Parts: sequence; C-alpha cells; structure tokens
Amino acid sequence: MRILVIHGPNLNLLGEREPGIYGKNDLAHVNGAILTRAKELGVECEVFQSNHEGEILVRLHEARHAFDGVVLNAGAYTHYSYAIRDAIAAIRIPCVEVHISNVHAREEFRHTSVIAPACLGVVCGFGGDSYLLALEGLVRHCAGQKTL
Repeated sequence: MRILVIHGPNLNLLGEREPGIYGKNDLAHVNGAILTRAKELGVECEVFQSNHEGEILVRLHEARHAFDGVVLNAGAYTHYSYAIRDAIAAIRIPCVEVHISNVHAREEFRHTSVIAPACLGVVCGFGGDSYLLALEGLVRHCAGQKTL
C-alpha cells in the first residue's frame, strides 16, 4: 500500500509560524513522524509540500496512478479551492483532510471546508498527531478493515 501526504501553503514554516497554534515542531520533524508511523504500519509513504495550488493539483492527479490514498492538509486552500475539491473527486482514491489546529475553534472563515465533501474524513485539532491519526484511518480503510 502506498500513501501520499500533501502539505499545502505555509506548512513549510511550521515551527516558526504562530507556534502557539501550529506547534514548535518544524516540517522535517512532522514528516519524520509520518514516515516512521507509515513504516510501523507496513506502508510506503511519500511526503510533498507546496505553496502553489497548481502543484498540489498536479500531485493529486499523479496520485491516482501511483497511490492508494492521500492525506491532505490543504491549508487555506481548504476554504476556497474548488479546483482541489474537484481534483480529489476526480482521482477516485480516498483522501483524508487534515488540520493541525482545531479549525472550528478559530476564525469563522476556517469553519467551512469546500474539500471535505469530497474526502473520506477529516481530522483536526491534534497538532502534528492529526497527520498520524489520518494516516492510520486511511490505512485501515484501504486495507478494508472495519472501524470500531
């Protein structure tokens, strides 16, 4: 099984950007934890970060031929990118939306996700562990394991 993790805009600034909200760990640390957990789960995992919507779209399109699922933190694109939403629907592999912070406890504009309806599920509010929870759920889903 192969899983792609996509980090969207500004996530390259983890550890520097608003550490009270996004934590003190940088993206390399978060990626290390993701790759370690993937190995423990017995799955291949690739991580990718871009601040550009078009690059995220290209990776989603490519994923349909190379991966069994996607974990995606689309950052601010979550709230307005119908292009990313349509790409998720078009590739027909499961995608889990992830956010480090609890977006529902923040500014009103963050409460709406245009990509969530095209996703298998959404995990938010657990810091970097949100990625690990999403990865575990996605792997279980792709393996056809029943949930609790």
